[in-house]
Amino acid sequence: MRRYCLVARIRPDRAEEYRARHAAVWPEMLQALHESGWRRYSLFLAPDGLLVGYVESEDLDAAQRAMAATAVNARWQAQMAEFFVSDDARPDEQFVRLDEVFDLADQREKAGLT
Repeated sequence: MRRYCLVARIRPDRAEEYRARHAAVWPEMLQALHESGWRRYSLFLAPDGLLVGYVESEDLDAAQRAMAATAVNARWQAQMAEFFVSDDARPDEQFVRLDEVFDLADQREKAGLT
C-alpha cells in the first residue's frame, strides 16, 4: 500500500460549509471510494483554504480512474466545484501530489530500530 499526499485550495469564505458537507458524505460516495481502492483517506483544511489530503492506495491513478467512471462521483464533484478557487477543472482533478520525503516508520526500520 502506497501513501499519497494531495494539496488543493478552496475558497476560505466557504470553509464552514465545506466542512459541513464533509461531515455527512453520501453513503454511496463512501462506498464508491472504498470499492475504487481508496484507503485511509483524510482531508485537512487550513484557515487560508489550503486543503491537504492523505490517502493510501495500491495504485492511486487506477483508483482515481475508477472513481471518475462513477455517476456518484460526477454528482459529488459538480456540487463541490463551487468551493474550489479554480474553476478550470473538476475538484478531484485539481489536487497536486506531493512527493514523500520522510516517513518515521520507514526510517526506523532502515535504522534497525523497533
